[in-house]
Amino acid sequence: GGILVDLMVRDRDYRRSLVDSCHHQQECSDRNACDVELLTVGGFSPLEGFLNKDSYEHVVQHMRLPGSNLLLGLPVVLDTNNAAVREGQRVLLTYKGQQLAVLEVESKWVPNKTLETKLCYGTTSLEHPGTLMVATERGKYYLGGKVFGLDLPQRVFPCASPAHVRADLPMDTDVVAFQCRNPVHRAHYELFTRALHACNVRPGAVCLVHPTCGPTQVGATCS
Repeated sequence: GGILVDLMVRDRDYRRSLVDSCHHQQECSDRNACDVELLTVGGFSPLEGFLNKDSYEHVVQHMRLPGSNLLLGLPVVLDTNNAAVREGQRVLLTYKGQQLAVLEVESKWVPNKTLETKLCYGTTSLEHPGTLMVATERGKYYLGGKVFGLDLPQRVFPCASPAHVRADLPMDTDVVAFQCRNPVHRAHYELFTRALHACNVRPGAVCLVHPTCGPTQVGATCS
């Protein structure tokens, strides 16, 4: 699975100095907070922060990270409407009373959102929830740079970190993993269990169902 990035700063004095060095403070949206959490715990490994302008443009064009060529279907960026933020400054990212992280701004730019949605979602129609989100929820500017984690968002549901998931998996055993954004139905169950017997899966393999938790499109419900 590769090396997991851990961006959490644990030294108390260093944490305090990071906060004191911030020039700006920004309240995260629910989506921003999810992205900060995933960056901090290594869910977006090997990323060590939000994409800078060059990496953002490469991901939009090629759906891959520059250099490593690893797949990345959507750019991981932080948006803002704060015109005062400058490259080289630090921004304290907060969420519902918590200090989540410090962003060291490497890049700030006005993105071509029409091009982004066309290449990433295949459409510029606002009927697509992804395009609607980019067009109406995100701010004028994008910020990229290294993230220093301070805290994780408090959730009403448990969220195991990538490190915890890895620690719970048996060693030297094939893992058949599924990303599931809906409640599991019988068809899902059959797919999961039958995949364990595929010709390229060794006997004794385990199934890992990875649910997606976070903000959904307006009107979406689970049944």
